[in-house]
Amino acid sequence: MIQNEREIRHEYVLTAVRQMMTAARTAPKGKGVDIIEIAMVTGDDIRHLSEEMLKVAAETGLKFFLRDADNILSAEAVVILGTRQQVQGLNCAHCGYDTCVEKPAEVPCAINSVDLGIAIGSACATASDLRLDTRVMFSAGLAAQRLGWLGEDSKCVMAIPVSASSKNPFFDRKPKEQPVK
Repeated sequence: MIQNEREIRHEYVLTAVRQMMTAARTAPKGKGVDIIEIAMVTGDDIRHLSEEMLKVAAETGLKFFLRDADNILSAEAVVILGTRQQVQGLNCAHCGYDTCVEKPAEVPCAINSVDLGIAIGSACATASDLRLDTRVMFSAGLAAQRLGWLGEDSKCVMAIPVSASSKNPFFDRKPKEQPVK
């Protein structure tokens, strides 16, 4: 049997993305409390995510959303990761408040944010080990959060588009001035 790499690449990427998701899940967590939500976006849902990013660009005027909305269309999959907001009760003051009781509900627990960062790092390290092209995107994460794809409780959602190509499509990008048609 002969298998051409171009014919099996997509399935390889999906398998690798599942490994990235596992790496994010098993990453160390503050206090050992798992508040991370993770999902894989593929197919037409990538286009839906891109369309939501265009809406954010129109609402905010932030042009990098235009560039990123076009850019994620080069992804074979997008990993989205977020954190449920759950105060860890450490009174560490990393959020800017002396105690967890003083912290307003809309202010994220810093430990949750650190946990998300560690999970993202673990996922990206796995992608690197598997020689995949990635980039962490706040823009696509915000769009996924607005779509509620990780549930209503997930906040601070980030996205990692993934590709296996001869050149990483997520770097050396040109700014966009107009929405992609």
